[in-house]
Amino acid sequence: MTNTGMFFRMLFSAVFRRRSRAMMAVVASLVGAATLFCLAMICIAVPQQMNEEMRAYGANLIVTPTESTGDKAGIDESMVQHTTEMVKAKGSAKYATYRYENVRVNASPYVMAGVDAAQVKNLNHHWVVDGKWPSSGKVLVGRDIADAIGLKVGSAITIGYRASDNASSTGTSASSNEGTGSANDETSSSSSQNSSSDMQGMDMSGDMAGMDMSGSSSSDQSSSSQTSNGQSGQSPSDQPTQDGRVSSDIMDTSGTEFRVAGIVDTGGSEDSIIYATNADVNKLTGVTRGVDVIEYSAGTSDLAGLVSSINEMTSMHVKAQQVTKITASDTRIITMLQTLFWVVSLVVLVLTLVGVGTTISSIVSQRRNEIGLRKALGASSRAIGIEFYVESVFYGLIGGLIGTAIGYGLASWLCVAVFERSIGFNWWLALISVVFSALVAVVASIPPVHRATRIDPAVVLREE
Repeated sequence: MTNTGMFFRMLFSAVFRRRSRAMMAVVASLVGAATLFCLAMICIAVPQQMNEEMRAYGANLIVTPTESTGDKAGIDESMVQHTTEMVKAKGSAKYATYRYENVRVNASPYVMAGVDAAQVKNLNHHWVVDGKWPSSGKVLVGRDIADAIGLKVGSAITIGYRASDNASSTGTSASSNEGTGSANDETSSSSSQNSSSDMQGMDMSGDMAGMDMSGSSSSDQSSSSQTSNGQSGQSPSDQPTQDGRVSSDIMDTSGTEFRVAGIVDTGGSEDSIIYATNADVNKLTGVTRGVDVIEYSAGTSDLAGLVSSINEMTSMHVKAQQVTKITASDTRIITMLQTLFWVVSLVVLVLTLVGVGTTISSIVSQRRNEIGLRKALGASSRAIGIEFYVESVFYGLIGGLIGTAIGYGLASWLCVAVFERSIGFNWWLALISVVFSALVAVVASIPPVHRATRIDPAVVLREE
């Protein structure tokens, strides 16, 4: 029999003669490999899963116009498409556009948004809608407005629009504020010839119901005001007077009648907005123009780079910014999970080293007489050490293979239970897990193997 054959015969004989000890070493490696592989799989899968979950709570990127003049207010359709192509080039993306106008309901000022219902529904899964989304002749009303006016699903609502309420003397203005949960909370509506100058000062990080719409009374008395319903404003000499003063039309309740298709309740600024289709807004205002805000739920990992790319293209006349609350929450949660992963991994690694090392120490103690006899017969310390190290590698490989399979099962179960999504098997990570288990077993066996190679055969034989 060759030396190699004898070596492996002695190795397997030692393993099977001490099956209980070998099983303990395998179990120690198995537990460590299962826990570490499960944590690693989750740590890799969670950022993607969390990103998708956070994106379900609204946009993480918004785009607003930097300037607007004349009839080309807002972001036109071609620019929307161009910006969307840039975002999708970096990864998956969902988007929705919003056109904001100042309107009146029962002479009270409100904000109306022209939207594509399908886009908004696909982007904002967290919106709670009682009823249906807006369609032709029907609007979606925010909960705050519905409670203030006493509206229910199916109620009639008369919405009035006057160009004087939406007159602007300055260029586009858009502001952002941190600490908000939606893109509507991050920006103010872009001002233009058809968007109110009052909306320039609107802080979307708060409640949009708090917009200052008081500036409409002064524009109501303007001699140049006209309504979108074809009613020309009267000059001061033509308007009715009372006590020698020009009377205001602030109590004018005329307008177009819509039906309430549904009521949206988000707990945010959306509850103070009336949503209608773009076609209905165009018909109501009598003007077709670009949108004021584009919201994106971008799947790119380099969102900051995407924002810089859009902002560097000055010819686009748009500016992009992150929705800080969404991105910050996403990053913070992922960082916390990764920190937890490293802490737990360190604890598991130490326990695995202790378990394997204790088992190998026990095996060395049981084989003390055998080691002494072999050394007396001429076996070198190096040969004895190699035998124990190979035995440790065997325990580590067996435990790593079984533990990796169990770890993948645990990771799959956790992802389905928490995120309701499955994860694929990572072969490279599995290979690293098995090799790492064998390496840990070798490192754990260094102290006991060192003691085994220092056994004095004379002392052992004298004891016998």
